[in-house]
Amino acid sequence: MPQVPARPPHPPPRIGCAGWSIASRDAALFEDGASMLARYATRFDLVEINSSFYRPHRRTTYERWAASVPAGFRFSAKLPRTITHEHRLRSCGPLLDAFLEAATGLGERLGCLLVQLPPSLAFDARSAATFLAMLRRRWAGGLACEVRHASWLTPRAEALLQRHGVARVAADPARHGADAQPGGDPSVAYWRWHGTPQIYRSAYDAAALDSLAAAIDARPASGHWVVFDNTAAGHATGNAAALQARLQAGPATDVAPRARRRR
Repeated sequence: MPQVPARPPHPPPRIGCAGWSIASRDAALFEDGASMLARYATRFDLVEINSSFYRPHRRTTYERWAASVPAGFRFSAKLPRTITHEHRLRSCGPLLDAFLEAATGLGERLGCLLVQLPPSLAFDARSAATFLAMLRRRWAGGLACEVRHASWLTPRAEALLQRHGVARVAADPARHGADAQPGGDPSVAYWRWHGTPQIYRSAYDAAALDSLAAAIDARPASGHWVVFDNTAAGHATGNAAALQARLQAGPATDVAPRARRRR
């Protein structure tokens, strides 16, 4: 009988942090590098650029960052708040053009764009569809959206995200329960863990990291992106490295994935 070719294995999850600061307690996890970003890239293959949410960067800055990391490294760049929070996804074509003109200086190392919506932005099918179509005309790469209003956790919103190839972020702490798990485009799972119980500050304990590792192992996807955003007290790098070690050790068979809620 002819042999059936084996399915290619999914690539390992990309794991990183929101920004590339390295806490002094974690310095030994990294090799030497010409810059903080270059050092960070000796351990991780993913970083989120959150500073782009607050202020624009020059294209030459993005080009310099791209030149600081290996070819297999990927950036996820967060859309500016002028688009998501001030214009609330409406009438923002020129703003998208300006952002992408600069951010695409990352070249092939720009793997994903992150759209984080304000908690007050309810799902409106017309404006959401218009925005996503406008963005997709400009950007064909990875796209993730962290929704924070419960109205986005509906079949209609889910169908729209899937139609445009948008991964809905799995957030911790979750605001509405269902947003603890990835959604949208089923081929990509994008996890953003912000710190629990104190958002942005708390470290995750071993049980939480075991739970996340089990959830990643159990979810079929051609791409997993895992970002630790608990950076305020310097816990992100340590948690990311600990998760990395768990996943490299193999599936966790004795820990069931759990949804974590905002306290």
